[in-house]
Parts: sequence; C-alpha cells; structure tokens
Amino acid sequence: MKNFTTVLKIAPAFLLASSMIHAQTQDTITKEKKIEEVVLIGYGKQKKSDLTGSITAISAKDFNEGSINSAEQLIQGKTSGIQITSNGGAPGAGSTIRIRGGSSLNALNDPLIVIDGVPVDTNGISGAANPLALINPNDIESFSILKDASAAAIYGSRASNGVVIITTKRGSSGKLKANYTTTTSVYNKMGNIDMLSADDFRKIVNEKATPVYQGYLGKGDTNWQNQIYQTAVGVDNNISLSGGIKGLPYRLSLGYLNQEGIIKTNTIERTTASLNLNPKFFDKHLDVSFNLKGTYVENRFKDDGAIGAAVVFDPTQTVYDANPAFGKYGGYFEWLQANGEPNTNGTKNPVSMLDQRKDLSYVNRLIGNIQFDYKFHFLPELRANLNLGYDYSNANGNTTVLPTAAIAYNNKGSYRKYSQEKKNKLLDFYLNYLKTFESIKSTVDFTAGYSYQDWQRSEPFAPTIYGTGILNPATGNDFFTQNTIISYFGRLNYTFNNKYLLTASLRRDASSRFSEDNRVGYFPSVALAWRIDQEDFVKNSKTISTLKLRAGWGQTGQQEIDKNDYPYLARYVLSDSGAQYQLGDDFYSTYRAQGYDKNIKWETTTTKNLGLDFGFLNDKISGTIDVYEKESKDLISFIPVPALSNLTNYLLTNVGNMRNRGIEANINVKAVKTENFSWEFNVNATHFKSEITNLNSSQVLLNSIGGATGTTIQVHTEGYQPNSFYVYQQVYDGNGKPIEGVYVDRNGDGIVNTDDLYRYKSPAPDVLLGFSSKFNYKNWDLGFTMRASIGNYVYNNVASQYGTEQGITLNGYLQNIHTSYLDTGFKRTQLLSDYYVENASFVRMDNINLGYNFPRFIKDSKLRIFGSVQNAFIITKYSGLDPEVFNGIDNNLYQRPRVYSVGFNFQF
Repeated sequence: MKNFTTVLKIAPAFLLASSMIHAQTQDTITKEKKIEEVVLIGYGKQKKSDLTGSITAISAKDFNEGSINSAEQLIQGKTSGIQITSNGGAPGAGSTIRIRGGSSLNALNDPLIVIDGVPVDTNGISGAANPLALINPNDIESFSILKDASAAAIYGSRASNGVVIITTKRGSSGKLKANYTTTTSVYNKMGNIDMLSADDFRKIVNEKATPVYQGYLGKGDTNWQNQIYQTAVGVDNNISLSGGIKGLPYRLSLGYLNQEGIIKTNTIERTTASLNLNPKFFDKHLDVSFNLKGTYVENRFKDDGAIGAAVVFDPTQTVYDANPAFGKYGGYFEWLQANGEPNTNGTKNPVSMLDQRKDLSYVNRLIGNIQFDYKFHFLPELRANLNLGYDYSNANGNTTVLPTAAIAYNNKGSYRKYSQEKKNKLLDFYLNYLKTFESIKSTVDFTAGYSYQDWQRSEPFAPTIYGTGILNPATGNDFFTQNTIISYFGRLNYTFNNKYLLTASLRRDASSRFSEDNRVGYFPSVALAWRIDQEDFVKNSKTISTLKLRAGWGQTGQQEIDKNDYPYLARYVLSDSGAQYQLGDDFYSTYRAQGYDKNIKWETTTTKNLGLDFGFLNDKISGTIDVYEKESKDLISFIPVPALSNLTNYLLTNVGNMRNRGIEANINVKAVKTENFSWEFNVNATHFKSEITNLNSSQVLLNSIGGATGTTIQVHTEGYQPNSFYVYQQVYDGNGKPIEGVYVDRNGDGIVNTDDLYRYKSPAPDVLLGFSSKFNYKNWDLGFTMRASIGNYVYNNVASQYGTEQGITLNGYLQNIHTSYLDTGFKRTQLLSDYYVENASFVRMDNINLGYNFPRFIKDSKLRIFGSVQNAFIITKYSGLDPEVFNGIDNNLYQRPRVYSVGFNFQF
C-alpha cells in the first residue's frame, strides 16, 4: 500500500535539510540509473516505467520548506490535479484537499489517506479536526497521489476522490546517524477587514442616527482587530537516530512543536515519536516492516465568536472601563441594559471573550502496523503479504467560561467536559505472483487478496454545567457508532516485449453502511499503455528519452456519507437545544425520529483517462499530460421533502448524476547544471469543469448566510456547476453605483421576486497553476513555490452583512460597519445581490526559502542554516481579506498568517 521510489530511500531525514542532502540524493540516483525505479502502488509494486494509470509521486527532496506543521503543506502547489486550500490560520487547522475537483455533492469529497499501508479516518477527532496535523511532517519520506480510477480502483468504494499514499522514513543498515533540526518562526497577520475607523464611525452616527444612539458614542479610538491579534512565535525541534544493529535497520525520531496562534490565547503544543524497524529473516525471504507513530497534542482554542465581535464592535469604546458598573464583568466594557445586566442582543467585548474563556483539548494518537512479506523458498516468484494495522486516538477537553464573562453572566459561568475515542483496525492479506517469461517476452504480475477494516467511535454524554447548578441538557445518552468494510481484490499487470502494458483490477466491497440489498459493490478497472520510446523508430533517438501513451477506464465508489454510519435505518436522534423542556432548574432533551431512505446506495464514479508521459534530452525536460472525464451516478445529497410524512424537512438520498471533465499538465525542467550552479523548475496546470447532469429534485438550495432563516446563497441545479451562486442581478445607476433594492426582472413578468433569481458563477476555479523553482550556487540554495487560481468567485458575506446603515443600530446598540457602505450607501442588507459575488482570482507566493551548507564543518558531520518566508504575498482584485475561500463564502475567517522562519540542521 506504499508508494515511493526506491532509489530515493536515502532521501533527507528532515525536509528542512533537503537542500544539504540534495547532492547526495542526486549522486545516488546517478549511480543507480541503470536500476529501474520501483513504485509501490497499493498491495504491491511496479516499475515506474510500467505504470499505466495517472499517478504522481513526490519525494522529500521536492517538499516545500519552512514552517510546515501539517503533512499536506509539504506538497501544496507541487503538482497538477490536486487543490489544497488552507482551512484558516489557527495552529493545526489543516487544509481541504481535492483531487480533480471531487466527485460528490454532499458525501465526503476528501481523498482516501493511506499512511504506511493503513487507510485512516479523514474526519479527525474532537480537539484535532485535521488528522494530518497529528503526523510529524519531518517523518514523511514521500507522497503518491492516485488520480484516475485505473490506479485507484484497487481501493474500491473509498477511491472516487482519489487516493493519497503517505510513506514515512525507514531505517537503513550501517553506523549510527543522528539528525537534529530546529526552526523558530514568527507569525504576523496579513491585514484587517475593512471596517470604519473611530472618526468615520462617529461622523456617520452623528449624521444618520437618532440622539439616543449618538449618546452611546464613547471617547475611545480602538481598533478591535488589532486588540485580538498578536505577533506569534513558534518553535519546532526534531531529532532522529538511524542505523543498523546486527542487521536490524531502525529509525527513531522525536519531535516537539510549540506554536502560538496570531489570535491571543490560541496555542498548540505537539509531541511526536516514531519508530521504524525493518528486519529480514530466513535468508532474506521474510521481510518485516514495523511502523509505530505516537502523538500527543495540547490545544487552547480561541473563542469562535471573537473574530466576528472584533469586526463589528464599536470603535469609539475602550477595552476596559473604570466605571464601577463594569466591575462585575471583569472591568471590560460591555453593552448593558438599564438594569445593569448585559444586553442579550449586544455584541460582547472580543477581548473579554478571549480572556474569560478557556477551551482546552488533549489528544493522543497511536498509529502503527506490522507487515510480513514472505517470498516462498520453493517458488520465489510467489509472495505472501500480511499487514496488520491499528489507528487509535482519544481526545479529552473542557471549556470554562468565567462567571464575570458577559456572555455567561446570567448563568454565572459555565463548564463543559467532553471526550471522544476512535479505533481503526485493519487486516490485509494478499498473494502476489511475479514472473518474466523470456521465451514469449512477457512479464506477469498477479495479485489477489482480502481486506477487513473496522472503525468505531464513542462519545460519553457531556452536558454543560452552569454556575447556577443547572445542567444543559440534564439527560442524554452516550454515543457509539461503528462501520465495517470487508473486501476481496485482484489485479493483473501484464507486459509484452517491454513495450505494451496492461493493468486490470477488480475489487468487491461489502459495507455495513448500506442495507443487505445494496451492501455489495464491484469496482473494476482496466488500463493500457504503449512505451513508444522502446520502439525501434524512437529507441535510439538523442532527443526523445521517454514517451509513453496511457489509456484507462475504471469505476470507484463513495460510502462516506455525512459521518452517518446508518443512513438506511430508522433512528431517533437528540433534538436541538431549542426543543428542550424545563422542569424546575433543569433542562431535559427530547428525541425525534430521523428521516431515512432504506434504499440508499453507493455513489459510483466511472472515470476515463488518456495520458502522455514524455521526456526529452535524457529527461532534462520531462512531464505528463492527462485528459479525463468522470461520471458520478447515484449522488448522495439532502433534498427538501414534506416534513409530515418523512419526519424531516430534508432527506439524505440518491439524487442524480454529475460529470467532471478536465485536463492537467506537469512539466519538469533541469534548466542548467554546471560545476557550481544548477537551476530546475516545475510548472503545472489544471483545468476542470463540473456539471450536474441529472437531479431528482428541481434544485437543492444550500449554504445559509446572514439574515432571515433559510437565506441561502448557493444551489445545485441540473445543467449547472455544483454550488453555483443563486442571486438577483443588481441594477446600477449611470455612475456605476448599485441601486438599493433594484434588480433585473429576468423573466419579464413585471415583478421582481424569487423567480428572478439566477445562477451566477461558481467558487470552483477555471484554471489552477503552480510554479516552483530551485537554484543552487556552490553552497547556497534558493527556492520558491507559487500558485495561481483563475476564475474562482467568492461571495463577500462580510461586506453584505455589515456594509449597511441599518447595521449601526440594528440591535439597540452601536455596531461598526464595513467600508463598502461608503461606496454603496445601502441602508438595508441586500444579501442576495450579485454585487457581492466577486472575482477572486489570485496569485499567491506560498514559500521562499534560502539556505547555506557549511563546507567541511566537522569530520563526518554537516551543518545547514536556512530561512524562509511563507505566504509572502498575494496578488488579487478581491476586496475581502483573502480570496482563497474553499466553499466560496467569505465569513469572518481566521486569517492565514505570514510566517518568517530561521533554523539550522546538524547531521553527525
């Protein structure tokens, strides 16, 4: 299940030392050039030249450098067909990963993640939403990305969104080697959301508001966003030991990360350990691989509402107020009622929200596997492979709000303690037969196997305890859920005359998430390839070094259904807090029947792929081009249904079909190589377009924004892209200024109503571009990675909600407004105007790094110093804070910081 290039096994022990080791790696590649590179593709291996599917492998020498705290950051912008979007700037926040745009409407669109042969749960755990943040990036050796179905179908029902295989570093025989890296980073915010200054706010209040509201103005001048942000510092230390003891290769590593968030009170502390053992027995017929990784993470989270409060809080007020009335609230200024209690509708002081709330989380994770690979003595072409894996994590946390906090004043504070446990058990067994028949110029590689994987998740009942002694809710149930997949799989790789290649695979999955009638799915694939470079008319070419044409077809499935393990069963679920009833001082929960579809079944995606691998001038110029089409049927999504007969307003069911077409290209160039100077770079480009081709419902509205209940901004409609914006067409005056409340009557019936809403643009980009480059001059190296997104649109929900005159006095107190009001003059919110749907195309410089390798430092040792800047700059016309918003709706996000890092690596 691993996928990496064997000639890169001596790749750098730590990514921050990659440049220093780069020369050694390149020397090794040169020496072993005559040996075919071998790629592990899941349940086996294959020569790289014999691959028939769309697979991209990225090794440590090509990883991004700098302050890398989560695994996916290592490969951001490095290859085509994969889009990695940060979920925000909080430490450990992680990213959203999409391969070829995803394949579903409502089911999970994340790729399957396989770590050292163990498929992991991509949903994370309470207190650590990003599972990849629990793996130390310094322990990773390579990524392999399986993009088309002919490559990924071996994983069956979980591979519709592609597969990312992560291989961690191994030990190597020889004397003890130690590697120590330390990095210190400084994190700064990129900017502020554009709200009115204190002076501008006073002016507008005095011009537009009544005397009562004018009397609320304070004498301060407070930039509330500056009050909650800080310059943060992080330290990352890693040490590894590797070598061999009496023929036992080993690698042991320890890591410690301590990082502050750019929002005050937000911190993360992570300790990791990794052990890898690779002994061989019985004259090297039995190869054992043991991997164990442990992580302990402590988080302190910021208050989720503090960013929004800082955006709108009255800039004429001060953080603290000496008035005795505020003493019982910790001395923080708050909006009060006439009786001296907090205004229930008023925005709370954002600094108080951070200081008077403590949200702590403690997460443990242990992931390990032991793999036995036995080559039979009596038939060395036959191998048996057994892989036993276990992924365990538990989280404990507590949230305390002080009695003096205005947000909890009436309840005299609150306390909640929670926990969660997740278990993931794996058993894989397969037989592999590999033999070359010289007489018929054929190589046969056949694999057949069995897989069992079981996931469990449990959460004890966890009420909130108020300072008054009240429990909310007073009663509840512990939570437990489980799902299992049992599979059989087979694959045939056939090569004729070292030119003509065939790969065929079939997987049978049975998932407990579906009824017995729909439980089993079959997922076949077939791919052909022609190594044109081995034909006589090309073989001796001095120009063409690699030329291979690939064609593939396959089917994959999707069974990750909204974290729902029992979508086909009638169930009762805990009602929302609004449905509780009170007896005395206690609140009691109610239960409601949940709608279900007993006939719900897999999503199935059929992919066709045509690819070309090329290389010129001894692969000084190399790359790939792929064209693909994905057809997904039986899409799973929520649709509106009559509540009376279905027990719910929305039902999860199979709703229709979707098509995704695209083209992607990767080009690698070794532009210059002399004794003292080298330059190489990569350019990659991706274009894809998704369209809903069939939908059982006329349309599905989704993604609520501000305003009245049910105000949605996006829609799924047959014939259009998923998540298209659903808005009114704004009318403008002769000066280009939007006219409030005036929209185009698109259907011409003389009335502007919901029938005039139209589908306008989409968050999905038309084109994704990536460019990375590396220069080496003597002992110096300089590299950078940048990305571009063209044609993505974003709904500026910050401007639409806060950029109106009514926002100043909306809830009976003063509230700041967005500077877009100065351009529009809107008195009331115009939530569904296409005025707020903006072109958010951008170019982002992700990473710039500079390093120096000291020559002849100490005998048998190496020293490298380095520095880097991440999120160096962004070029965009988008008016909001950051144009890179995954779902296309810009709310009060935790912004991505700019990061300056320095450090050194010492090997001895």
